[in-house]
Amino acid sequence: MAATQDLARAEGNEQIEALAGELRELRRRRGLTLERLAAASGVSRSMISKIERGDAVPSTMVLSKLAEALGVTFGELMLPAAERELLVIPAHMQPVLRDPACGFSRRVLSPVLPGRGVDFVLNQLDPGGDTGDFAAHRRGVEEYIHVQSGRLEARVGRRTVRLEAGDSLFFEADQPHGFANHGDVACVYFLIIDSARRR
Repeated sequence: MAATQDLARAEGNEQIEALAGELRELRRRRGLTLERLAAASGVSRSMISKIERGDAVPSTMVLSKLAEALGVTFGELMLPAAERELLVIPAHMQPVLRDPACGFSRRVLSPVLPGRGVDFVLNQLDPGGDTGDFAAHRRGVEEYIHVQSGRLEARVGRRTVRLEAGDSLFFEADQPHGFANHGDVACVYFLIIDSARRR
């Protein structure tokens, strides 16, 4: 049990270090200072600095704001770009971001491939959990959801829809959106974010 916890902790540290490096590199490639990225994303300069040093574990909300401000997908922020067309991503290499405050976890299943803008993500939202509202993406970004188990409430702009296991949802994601689980079991759902049209 202790060995398993140590391995999980080590993998978590590797993911935080990888995220820190990717964020720093993306910001520098775009010629952005910490102050300019803070202004563009709405994330404080001190928080961005802590993430880049590996001193903070950002929430999914913070990461979505940073990704949007940098013009990349969530997956591109979490993983370095891959260079091959045939890729196997072992489960232990798939970045997982857990946000205990809202009972939300996000596992990036897709590789990051140059010139492509698709994230394939496995999400879990605990009973009573609420992601809060994610920032609107740029025009042309679309999201697809399939609920594997449990129930999911999706808020898209001013509309709210309730999804059961087996239901799917498509929406244009250039408006604020968020998700909640009002059921009594965890909700597991797949999410595809397609930003290829905006490129």
